[in-house]
Amino acid sequence: MRVLSKSRFKLGLECPNKLYYTSNKEYANTKNEDSFLEALAQGGFQVEELARLHYPGGNLIDEDTWEYEKAWNLTQNLLKQENVIIYEAAFLFEGLYIKTDILVKKGNVIDLIEVKSKSFSPDDDYLFIGKSGKMLAGWKPYLFDVAFQKYVMQSCYPHWKISSFIMMADKSKTASIDGLNQLFRITKKGNNRTGIISKVNSINEIGDSVLGKKNVTDIIDDIESNKHKYGGDLTFQESISLFKELYENETYANWPTSFSACKNCEFKLSESNNVKLKSGFDECFSKQHKWGEKEFNQPNIFDIYDFRKGNKLFQDGIVFKKDLTEDNIGLKVEAEKLTTSNRQWLQIEKEINNDSSYYVDKDGLKGELEKWKFPLHFIDFETSMSALPFNKGLKPYEQVAFQFSHHVYHEKGNIEHANQYINNTIGEFPNFKFVRALRDALSNNEGTILRYSHHENTILNAIYIQLKDSDEPDKEDLMSFIQTISHSKRESTIKWAGERDMFDLWELEKRYYYNPLTKGSNSLKEVLPASINSSPYLLKKYSQSIGEINLTSINFSDNHIWLKQENGNVLNPYKLLPPVFEDWTEDALQNTLSQIEGIADGGTALTTYSKMQYTDMTQAEIDELSKALFKYCELDTLAMVMVYEHFKELAYAK
Repeated sequence: MRVLSKSRFKLGLECPNKLYYTSNKEYANTKNEDSFLEALAQGGFQVEELARLHYPGGNLIDEDTWEYEKAWNLTQNLLKQENVIIYEAAFLFEGLYIKTDILVKKGNVIDLIEVKSKSFSPDDDYLFIGKSGKMLAGWKPYLFDVAFQKYVMQSCYPHWKISSFIMMADKSKTASIDGLNQLFRITKKGNNRTGIISKVNSINEIGDSVLGKKNVTDIIDDIESNKHKYGGDLTFQESISLFKELYENETYANWPTSFSACKNCEFKLSESNNVKLKSGFDECFSKQHKWGEKEFNQPNIFDIYDFRKGNKLFQDGIVFKKDLTEDNIGLKVEAEKLTTSNRQWLQIEKEINNDSSYYVDKDGLKGELEKWKFPLHFIDFETSMSALPFNKGLKPYEQVAFQFSHHVYHEKGNIEHANQYINNTIGEFPNFKFVRALRDALSNNEGTILRYSHHENTILNAIYIQLKDSDEPDKEDLMSFIQTISHSKRESTIKWAGERDMFDLWELEKRYYYNPLTKGSNSLKEVLPASINSSPYLLKKYSQSIGEINLTSINFSDNHIWLKQENGNVLNPYKLLPPVFEDWTEDALQNTLSQIEGIADGGTALTTYSKMQYTDMTQAEIDELSKALFKYCELDTLAMVMVYEHFKELAYAK
């Protein structure tokens, strides 16, 4: 049975063509590879379990996701009761299928409660609908999701009076107890599909909850009356009818392509896709625009960095880079740095001309490098956001800093992996120990500290506020240290700019350097391989073992080689990181809970930490994951060192 579920309904709202590609194993789907989505889902399960404590005595419909009729029959039997609470109540109506997070029935009066792993401020009068009266784009998928649920429920029970709510974390609330986030754990012993075990039976056991709910009944009514549309000309009811027909019949919608939808389409081939898979993106452009090999090989506008003019140009029929001009991209030039439009135009010109050479402002780069004081300190943080607070007095979704790596580049060129830190203790809020370890690592001299992007500064600002509200005996010293190496955020009521304020290598790259091998990206994961492939110096140096190049490592042996080549191409060092559980037997692997095979990106690092915190895994598994996190984070700061060496090479080249 092919049914239009709420997730498929939301997919259809993004683009009806996706309903043809989804669930079809012949097509690539990059969302299946998104490690951030898994981390978000894990937090969602915990919030859902806490939400259920607000409605005790509920009946869980815990059938497998494809057992539509069985779940619907169980729900109907429960709904025969005058008053009942159901978790994951199922409704099936003429090919439409939904499961509600929480349903409260009192006679014919129904509360539909959607639980989301998001947060809100209760005094925000414009949370969902802006001052202009328009629905905020970020909330549209969630609100239309609730509207679809209500539509299916109302179709099944026309006489019901349904009120709709969204329950999520309330940013104004703080935890009443320590260890709130440890009360809902993921284990193989769980007796439901999520594997979650709750260690509490009543909301009274946790004091004041950190969840709240917003009544969205009027907004859902407005969606049903088509006051708010998702996009395009379809009414809410028409979209349900169309999407159901398309999905049931496995029909391609031939929905018109658009810049924003196609740019973000997940049905594309990527490096990690199986090359035997098909591309939904390619099929759309073949069918609708008659693209062939020639057009697909032409540089198009979808990958242009931060391209906000893309929608208008696409509507005007401009799809290929060769048709862009300085005027229609809005080129603006500044004397002392590359502007965003500058970088866009460089990307366009170089790709059209098949020019792989990099652009560098040697004087600008040199001027910045000469401001720095040796030894140079390169730092990188790994962080998370916990939906449910670790400790009493903390709010939902507080920043959690659990790991850092620290490389030191000395004036004579020797490079030292000087320090690393990780907190893998289950249930321990790591931030204050983290900042103490960071202080100890950076306080031996007054050398310049470098980060990549603003993330580290944001995290230190968050920890500063946490310290300010804490009872830590050394909080004044730690706050003073933070002020020394960072600057206050724009919205902060306390203003500071530290004497050793971290320098942003990311800003340096954006201002003075463009490498077409990055395809417009400023991510370190793209800038590093681009720099390596553009630098004979880096390639020669890091193709030698660690012990031969005046470099130390905490996690790798002296005979480890960072750069390797295959068929004349330099392999990305992140892809060469060793797999987790490399030396474990098959029997030992069967008893692991993490399902982490390798850590090579920030999303997987975040997921790994979350699983170490909330999963009942063995200490041996935690230790093995920690080793992998150390190796990944070490490469992050070494990558920064490599990029610095490339910039230094360029700035002082004769």
